[in-house]
Amino acid sequence: MEVSLPYVSLSLFFLIIAFKVLSKARTQKNLPPSPPALPVIGHLHLLKQPLHRTLHGLSQNLGLIFSLRFGSRLVVVVSSPSGVEECFTKNDVVLANRPRLIIGKYFGNLRRLMALEIFSTSRLNSFLSIRRDEIKLLLRRLYQNSSHDFARIELKSKFSELTFNNIMRMIAGKRYYGDDEELSNNEEAKEFREIVRQAFEYAGASYPGDFVPVLRCDKRKNTVIDHLLSLQESHPEYYTDEIIKGLIAVMILAGTDTSAVTMEWAMSLLVNHPEVLKKARAEIDTHVGQDRLIDEHDLSKLHYLQAIISETFRLFPAAPLLVPHISSDDCIIGGFNVPRGTLLLVNAWAIHRDPKVWDDPTNFKPERFECGEVEGHKLIPFGMGRRACLGAGLAQRVVGLALGSLIQCFEWERVTEEAVDLKEGKGLTMPKAEPLEVMCKARDIIMDNVFSEATNVV
Repeated sequence: MEVSLPYVSLSLFFLIIAFKVLSKARTQKNLPPSPPALPVIGHLHLLKQPLHRTLHGLSQNLGLIFSLRFGSRLVVVVSSPSGVEECFTKNDVVLANRPRLIIGKYFGNLRRLMALEIFSTSRLNSFLSIRRDEIKLLLRRLYQNSSHDFARIELKSKFSELTFNNIMRMIAGKRYYGDDEELSNNEEAKEFREIVRQAFEYAGASYPGDFVPVLRCDKRKNTVIDHLLSLQESHPEYYTDEIIKGLIAVMILAGTDTSAVTMEWAMSLLVNHPEVLKKARAEIDTHVGQDRLIDEHDLSKLHYLQAIISETFRLFPAAPLLVPHISSDDCIIGGFNVPRGTLLLVNAWAIHRDPKVWDDPTNFKPERFECGEVEGHKLIPFGMGRRACLGAGLAQRVVGLALGSLIQCFEWERVTEEAVDLKEGKGLTMPKAEPLEVMCKARDIIMDNVFSEATNVV
């Protein structure tokens, strides 16, 4: 029987396809356990807000390492310290990549520059005066309403104003947030605030860097933009406007709301635990005194304040699922095969509340951190490994100095006898469901040390 060439070609084609399918099936054996999936959408129907709680619930039945299908994309979720340690030690290189998003592409290109030139210790120290100014402005605004008696204060917007102005003065040397008349009537400030609002609203769905303008200055200052523009002059083919805008967008999105949310959670926990607040104030009064304001060089001596911040990071990490990773090659995690191209999610929130890792994990107990450092794979609010958050040092400084200043300068109480509701809202940074309102009363130290010094506001 004569066999035609088209028949042979078609047979070979199907054999090749079958071989590839079988090969893929073999390589995907021993995947982490997974619940039943629906056609096309996979497990997307299971995802409910807040996502970190949904994934924690799935881990109770499937195990601390399990897999899902987001459409056609394989996703592995890790919820154990040992799994995290394996991911970011043994497999750190394989999992060093991020999913292919435009903002991640530009950010990745400049990661080394950011580590050396923007978030280095010397660069952060050069921006200390900005952090001091913005915190003093916050203290002044609180004092205006609480100089004589307890006043009801909403803190969420004030923390956001602090963190946004701190970042923007670092980036561009300008303030864009505040309730003073000049900013209220400033069209550039209005436009910028609207751009940032849209960027947060659509984060993850579009490229926020397209909306953030590069603010050019005639006179060079100590700002991130000026530093990048100077590099653009010498290497225009690499430091393009798009790359600079992408980096700035990431700094704004990652370095503002996260710190503001953390401070709001910390103050919520403190007014719910007045004995902790009292102990923290006593520590500050002992090591700093009441003759001057707390400064960043004091933070290393204030171990209990640092314990409060660590406990806040543990209970309410601003990135409960960290930032996604993607595997650049096949690897093994917890004895399971993880194919190349798999999306990795680390449920830091679940690890931080695991009763096998922490004693009494759902309760606020700063004392657990007074004895020393906790192993890095157990407390991971900033991730770990080569792709850990570059802004951790800035966040620790801003949160530490701001929180210490608020404790030193004011008395704080709940609005009612009922505890502040700690219910989580929707959002990437796990905000409070309801903005924090508290009662605030100024201490004598603020009059002697804040209003006696002029602040250099840009």
